[in-house]
Amino acid sequence: MTNLTRYDEIAAGLAEVEERIADACRASGRSRDEITLIAVTKTYPASDVRVLAELGITDVGENRDQEAAAKAQECHDLPLNWHFIGQLQTNKAKSVASYADLVHSVDRSRLVTTLSRAAVAAGRELGCLIQVALDDDPSRGGVRPAEVFALAEEVVAAEGLRFGGLMAVAPLGGDAGKSFTKLAELAQAVRGRWAEARIVSAGMSGDLNEAVANGATHLRIGTALLGRRRPFVR
Repeated sequence: MTNLTRYDEIAAGLAEVEERIADACRASGRSRDEITLIAVTKTYPASDVRVLAELGITDVGENRDQEAAAKAQECHDLPLNWHFIGQLQTNKAKSVASYADLVHSVDRSRLVTTLSRAAVAAGRELGCLIQVALDDDPSRGGVRPAEVFALAEEVVAAEGLRFGGLMAVAPLGGDAGKSFTKLAELAQAVRGRWAEARIVSAGMSGDLNEAVANGATHLRIGTALLGRRRPFVR
């Protein structure tokens, strides 16, 4: 049996993910062009990011600043958009604002203020998504749907920030389809107020079909692309 190279493994994973996305788009009457695939590379080395870029991936997601900052620096020569998708501590905002193109996890006023200050200092415009809590687990971050509009007002008014839309994670053990339907309804209401806030970041390896069916524009895929995660070592 021929041993697969890492390139072969990632290429096979990407082909399978693309087939799943295509199937989901056909089932929901959507175009593949409406979907941005974000390769979530947390715990994987920068060499995997380079393979992904070689295979045509342009969007990479990370959820830990310590790991993301180092990877972004190591891959600074690649034409990539960096997405910060994890819960963000305010003391990491300055670092994240130096490399991220889009922060998916804005969920409180203090973070808006800190990111705004950091983006201005870095001379950059930082895209921001408001993370919506679809369950009652505070450890997963996010604001309740009723609080989204007030926080969006703050993002829109903040210097150096650009309000891009919403992000959510399906509840553990819950019905992803029902949760993403609620998110879609909220996203539609947000677009009615801010037409440019068109991003809906939803769907991971296990629930991308439900996300596509409910209007997701950005999918955050890790395991299905790169295999089972390894523990992160400091």
